[in-house]
Amino acid sequence: MVHNPSPPSVAADPRAIWASLSQTERDAAYDNNSAAPDSAALIEQRNAASMAYRTAHPHRLDIPYGPRPRNRWDLFPADDPQAPCLVFIHGGYWQRNSREDFATFMQGVRAHGWSAALPGYTLAPDATLADIVAEIHAALDWLRDDGPSHGIAGPVVLSGWSAGGHLTAMLLAHPVVTAGLAISGVYDLEPLRDTWLNAPLQLTQSEIETLSPLRLAVVQKPMSIAYGTAELPALVSDSRHLHDIRAAAHAPGALLPIAGAHHFNILHHLAAPEGELTRAALELVRSCSLPQHHVR
Repeated sequence: MVHNPSPPSVAADPRAIWASLSQTERDAAYDNNSAAPDSAALIEQRNAASMAYRTAHPHRLDIPYGPRPRNRWDLFPADDPQAPCLVFIHGGYWQRNSREDFATFMQGVRAHGWSAALPGYTLAPDATLADIVAEIHAALDWLRDDGPSHGIAGPVVLSGWSAGGHLTAMLLAHPVVTAGLAISGVYDLEPLRDTWLNAPLQLTQSEIETLSPLRLAVVQKPMSIAYGTAELPALVSDSRHLHDIRAAAHAPGALLPIAGAHHFNILHHLAAPEGELTRAALELVRSCSLPQHHVR
């Protein structure tokens, strides 16, 4: 008799017993760095590779879209101005990292003839989460109006990782955005108020209600939602829940569990030309029936 193995079970979401958890347990539920033992080495490799990539492509970096120091774009236009553009929003729980640290992950789509663009934003506590959402909206306004003069005039696939996944979901409705690819995001903010993350964020009840994608009306644009199967259960649950809500509203977009990936190495699937996340971005453009002559 052949026994088919059961699919791997999803670890229990600690938020199901949130009220009974200690402060240490609540903090651990969102501590991605501790959950991935190789995170420090991967971050060091990421930053070095991104510095090298920016050094090799220096021509359209640090372009301002707003008045604050981090209101800057790094642009990597394709040869064809009408090529699709991956706009990638960095993560770090809205309080760490910078756009400069993530340039290396644009190599996957650029190998297919795409443009890529990375916006920066002011970090907490120097900005509230509402301020950060407004800054990304302003960045996309700039890209719509001024992107063509910098060689970026094609359809925009908005993407982001971790906090950037949240911001992708929040900005999907922007007129310049054709589709979204949200990676390893946090889509319900309320539990964060009970963790170490809230010290710089100081989330208000209004922000929780108006800036949690799981609590908002579904945007009827394609958005694929990706997570690593080795990620923290709270992030896995948020991704699955957001996809369920969108599917129930008949909004297009795949749920993409990346087998064995954790919160940091999942982006390797975006850096590789044949990576699962790169392929997901390409498929989003195809699903929108957009011109393909520049996608290879």
